[in-house]
Amino acid sequence: MSVGLIALLDDVAGLVKVAAASLDDVAGQAAKAGAKAAGAVIDDAAVTPNYVHGFSAERELPIVAKIARGSIRNKLLFLLPAALLLSIFAPWLITPLLMIGGAYLCYEGAEKVFHLVAPHQAEVHEAALEHTAIAPASLEEQKVAGAIKTDFILSAEIMTIILAAVEAPDFWTRAAVLAMAGIGITILVYGAVALIVKGDDFGVWLARNARTSAGRATGRGIVVAMPVLMQALSLIGTAAMTWVGGSIVVHGLYEFGLDWPEHLIEAAAHWAESAFPAIAGFAGWFATAGFDFLFGLALGALLIPVVGYVVTPVWKVIKSALPMRRAA
Repeated sequence: MSVGLIALLDDVAGLVKVAAASLDDVAGQAAKAGAKAAGAVIDDAAVTPNYVHGFSAERELPIVAKIARGSIRNKLLFLLPAALLLSIFAPWLITPLLMIGGAYLCYEGAEKVFHLVAPHQAEVHEAALEHTAIAPASLEEQKVAGAIKTDFILSAEIMTIILAAVEAPDFWTRAAVLAMAGIGITILVYGAVALIVKGDDFGVWLARNARTSAGRATGRGIVVAMPVLMQALSLIGTAAMTWVGGSIVVHGLYEFGLDWPEHLIEAAAHWAESAFPAIAGFAGWFATAGFDFLFGLALGALLIPVVGYVVTPVWKVIKSALPMRRAA
């Protein structure tokens, strides 16, 4: 074997080692950054089963798959390039855009609470909005579109948290970390959602096919428990949208110099930690999430009439003018 070939193979081996080390670094940073976004990931997993509830068993997994594909598209085609470009050319825009998304989550959460408290008035509000929406071909498409829209806001927060946690200085490594973390989180979230929504089917199978009475009893217990779990997840999902939206807006206000809401929440968290030292970590988190929820609920309640009496009429005018422009 010639000396030149040996040198070439040595160079190739060196390049492979560098590439492997780079991949290890990307994977490690993706895992580390993804862990920092755990709160938003949990919120995403709690919100999504809402959109599958009420459909036949054979449509549940296809709907979850549609939402997962939409989530991947959100992250890789829109949010990843936008996050990278904004971080380079217009970092000052990231916070206002996140605040707009957070306000939308507050509105969605408050609207669901409004529907629980005053269903008749909520239905009137929703009927007014339906005239401005693009009519979907089916309820399934409507639910999927709503889930993907909500996922977009949660994914924006997740990707922003990941971007802030990435330590790589170069553009392409940051892009690789964002892509790997985004795909991994999507698989984790929608894999968990698929398991949740098919839990009752597994319970039925176990109740019919288990070889022991204990196994069959477990299956029946799962079937009985799943509606309660889905209802609990519905409530958690509504609370999650509201407190995540509230936390985004509160942090954004802090960035713009209006810091009293954040200081008030921090003071409440410190009080809770000192009042319940045995569970200080949980108490602090619960106080923070609780105040974020109350702030988000108040903001969302203020936005309901704004959407109903300002945004909707303006959008109706714009929508009615579009056919005229196309005809001209």
